[in-house]
Amino acid sequence: MSVRHKAQVRGGAAVAVAAVMALTLAGCGGSDDKPSGAQSSSATKPSGSGSQEPSVGNASSAPPAVIATAAGEEGVVLEVNEVKRDAGGFLTVSGQLKNTGDKDFSHTTAWRGNELTGSGESVAGATLVDKAGKKRYYVLRDTEGRCLCTTGVNSIGAGKSMPFFVQFPAPPASATEVDFSLPTFATATIKISG
Repeated sequence: MSVRHKAQVRGGAAVAVAAVMALTLAGCGGSDDKPSGAQSSSATKPSGSGSQEPSVGNASSAPPAVIATAAGEEGVVLEVNEVKRDAGGFLTVSGQLKNTGDKDFSHTTAWRGNELTGSGESVAGATLVDKAGKKRYYVLRDTEGRCLCTTGVNSIGAGKSMPFFVQFPAPPASATEVDFSLPTFATATIKISG
């Protein structure tokens, strides 16, 4: 096969890949200026609502369900919204860190735990304990040693909140409840979904 023929085949493959990507993106995307009937009703209705309006911009109007809370220092509260097993053998804990006080909170250094790598200010000090299995789980790391968790956590303004997530190795399927800890907060017992 000549070099010219190989270049034409590769060029054709690139065009085919680009066409598939364009179709995929067109199927996933949507525009706010389309009539609501043009979009999938299951993807556009806010849960528990009969409205046909798109959920873009409405997703934050209803607060997420809180499955556990833990009090911290100076009026900061940790709320856990979801604890879910992922297909890759991970367990992801996500929620909100809320500053209910009247002053900015900037004492977040303890939340990173014994962080020795380049994650910086983070929630890498979090742990999970499977009491039934008598095992403690620490935050997962990428290949460069950075935590698989929220980073850049250096302060929370008064009356503000910020989302967080932390990934751990998944406990055995038999474990349905674990204790979640983040330094300076009380321990929260949480149920695993999925």
